Amino acid sequence: MRAPAVLWEPWRGGPAVHCFLCAHHCHIEPGERGRCLVRENREGKLETLVYGRAVAAAVDPIEKKPLFHFLPGSLSYSLAAVGCNFSCLFCQNSDISQMPHDKHTIEGIDLLPEEVVSRAVAGGCASLAYTYTEPTVFFEYAEACMNRAVEVGLKNVFVTNGYMTRQALARLDGLLHAANVDLKGFTDGYYRRVIGARLGPVKRSIALMLEMGTWVEVTTLLVPGLNDDSEELRSLAAFLASLSTDIPWHISRYYPSYRLLDVPPTPVSTIERACVIGKEAGLNYVYAGNIPGHACESTVCPKCGQEVISRTGFSIRRTNLNGNCCGTCGAELPLIGVEVQP
Repeated sequence: MRAPAVLWEPWRGGPAVHCFLCAHHCHIEPGERGRCLVRENREGKLETLVYGRAVAAAVDPIEKKPLFHFLPGSLSYSLAAVGCNFSCLFCQNSDISQMPHDKHTIEGIDLLPEEVVSRAVAGGCASLAYTYTEPTVFFEYAEACMNRAVEVGLKNVFVTNGYMTRQALARLDGLLHAANVDLKGFTDGYYRRVIGARLGPVKRSIALMLEMGTWVEVTTLLVPGLNDDSEELRSLAAFLASLSTDIPWHISRYYPSYRLLDVPPTPVSTIERACVIGKEAGLNYVYAGNIPGHACESTVCPKCGQEVISRTGFSIRRTNLNGNCCGTCGAELPLIGVEVQP
């Protein structure tokens, strides 16, 4: 479904356009598309090709995003359109994120913002999550859903690669309540070789989201031999700690996928080493991902060391909370909108 795009301007007087939705800053000639392949220049005007066109929609636990400190125990209506502005060699949702590149098509069902919000309310959801692909590239669709969500009291969540521009984030100010940002590594070389992007804009987006008052959690998928060097992880953890020691850092285990099938799964010991590095950097909340049943899935009070939310996978088994305070020592914890019961 075509619709007018936002965040663009004529380039050199037109009819080419400059798209400044994301940090690629594409210059697009008439009849051409940006790197995401879902934004097209039609006769000197930029259009989105995915407005109201959902390729995935489902009710998920908020922990699946993963968000462990934002509305824990609640449900989130998850929405995606096709496309991505990255080309990660290990993409775990390549069938939909890379569809315009690999299959040269855009698929989905018509699902307008009004229906998205109605489904979320009917499903007992506390939030809408724009996820599975990169929400930045279906920005107009997401923004319309976000405005309607706020009207009925729902929160909005991005699961994002963090490659949006300052202008894009400014439009989300007051609408975006939480985000899980994939910080995929901590060298520009890794980003350029494996991701098809640059590191700097992602770091900037994380900082800007925090300044906006958006709750931020960060995920890093550790790929053996590519981004799991201890010094690189120390630098990454130190960067997060310099912003806030309360940023939850999710360190996820890699499994072979897409164009990186020759790399073996991440050893559990590598994830555990990274968790130790995160703690040593001063981060209060470091989690192991893609290892169901691991002790580092649970939230521990940094003051007394007692578990306050015990998890297995995306499920909460038990809690030890009094509101958003530790049920053992009473320390106040960075938990937004606690809905689970002690």
